[in-house]
Amino acid sequence: MSSTRVKICGITREADARAAAAAGADAIGLVFYPGSPRAVSLEQAKKIVENVPPFVTIVALFVDEPADVVMRTLEQVAVDVIQFHGDETPEFCAQFSRPWIKALRMKPGLDVAREFGQFTGARGVLLDTWQEGKPGGTGHAFDWSLVSSDSYSLPLVLAGGLHAENVAAAITTVRPAAVDVSGGVESAPGIKDAAKIRRFISAVRSVR
Repeated sequence: MSSTRVKICGITREADARAAAAAGADAIGLVFYPGSPRAVSLEQAKKIVENVPPFVTIVALFVDEPADVVMRTLEQVAVDVIQFHGDETPEFCAQFSRPWIKALRMKPGLDVAREFGQFTGARGVLLDTWQEGKPGGTGHAFDWSLVSSDSYSLPLVLAGGLHAENVAAAITTVRPAAVDVSGGVESAPGIKDAAKIRRFISAVRSVR
């Protein structure tokens, strides 16, 4: 059975948080990027977190937010890990006294190994699909053959266009520490489908 961890990102409803936890998700993601259809307010986030059982990690996603905005969110929402999805520097990411991961978009010509080397203070690096003007949530996969978890100095989190029908192949190819899904388990942007979540996690667990 796969030991790959699973994060269900873009949770906007309390029921979806409960469904993700019940299906065996290791983490849920809350998006604090106003430009996303999955963005949540502080009040929404607090209510969602109240519905998450112990030992499910709460991840807060930010895209190039000022430090005071990040800090205000951390003061009001019980966040375990921060995910930085913009052009944040290692120094910026490290200032909040929380574990953090850094997202990289697989833009043509990106030196992935070099980028990993810059973010040595991170708990992991997330690789997502690059699309002009979109920091994430593109719904498209990138070429997984370009990366391998064996090549990098930090745990690799794989994102971008994952769903129940392709995640097993993705894990077999990349062997990531974790996979991150959002649109692939939705019925509409920001609205999770409990059955799709269960199928996705079952597919992850099926990998030997």
